[in-house]
Amino acid sequence: MNKVFVSHPRHMLDHYFGTRAAAALAKFADVTYNPEDRELTLTELADAAREADVIIAYRQTPAPRALFEALPKLAAFVRCAVDIRTVDVDAASELGVLVTQASAGFIPAVSEWVIGAMLDLARGTTAYAEAYHGHESPAPKMGRELRGSTFGVIGYGQISRYLCPLASAFGMRVIVSDPYATIDDTRVQQVGLDDLLAESDFVVCLAPATPPTANLMNAQAFAAMKAGAYFINAARGELVDDAALLAALERGHLAGCALDVGRAADQMPSPELAAHPRVIATPHIGGLTPGAIEHQSMETVAQTEALFQGRMPAGAVNAAHAYRLSGFAMPTDAR
Repeated sequence: MNKVFVSHPRHMLDHYFGTRAAAALAKFADVTYNPEDRELTLTELADAAREADVIIAYRQTPAPRALFEALPKLAAFVRCAVDIRTVDVDAASELGVLVTQASAGFIPAVSEWVIGAMLDLARGTTAYAEAYHGHESPAPKMGRELRGSTFGVIGYGQISRYLCPLASAFGMRVIVSDPYATIDDTRVQQVGLDDLLAESDFVVCLAPATPPTANLMNAQAFAAMKAGAYFINAARGELVDDAALLAALERGHLAGCALDVGRAADQMPSPELAAHPRVIATPHIGGLTPGAIEHQSMETVAQTEALFQGRMPAGAVNAAHAYRLSGFAMPTDAR
């Protein structure tokens, strides 16, 4: 029982899994891969993984009830990412399939992207570069220093806890809004969301995407921001009302924004927003560095190896319901 199917589209395999992880997996598993340069349909995935004991799933591969019902041999669905919102965990539990997720290995990478985006917004680097690339001679404009600016972060999770000291090191005043967090860092001031929006020169959205936070940044929130402030989203597209953000940019209330996520496919920024002249948009690459990707892919390989060795892996989401694991040769104390 060591058959593994890896669902990553072929052209994404190097970027989001990597040769090191593939080599490590091949040492203990019989591995087959998605042969297409796209996501497989549900029917194609069920057919390709029919003999698999474990699916190692690309971050965008959905796992509805129908998939688990179609694969009676499948013991575990191992997500090579943190986000499992497209996995029907309740159905997996009912049908005895273990679901796992990777831990966040992208914290430094995303934090550095935010710092780079702030510097770009404050000094107009991309606009100057685009003008020169177009054989124009751009007129110098007054920039802003990060030092002395107010850095407001919505959400105080793992990325924020790493990012806030970086902003503080630039001499920024750092404020955070998170009603569920306890903040012990004396460099960080905890405030309400209304105060954060009114006081911040840079508003960075790092809140979790949940039903209560859907469209957290809406027309009212953008209107509450300081005139001439910048907005940065490095979390999830669902947190932002795109039409409201576009309207705030169009009327000049916001000086600009930077987006690494959005409501287009695969969490990409929407084309209409990305094309706006005061928007710096990147195609969801905040965590796309070798260190960040290898962290998650190698952790995923370790989770799979643990299963084949009869151990419950770190990152298990529904261990108590994963009765299909009984088919593995598990030690008595691991059952």
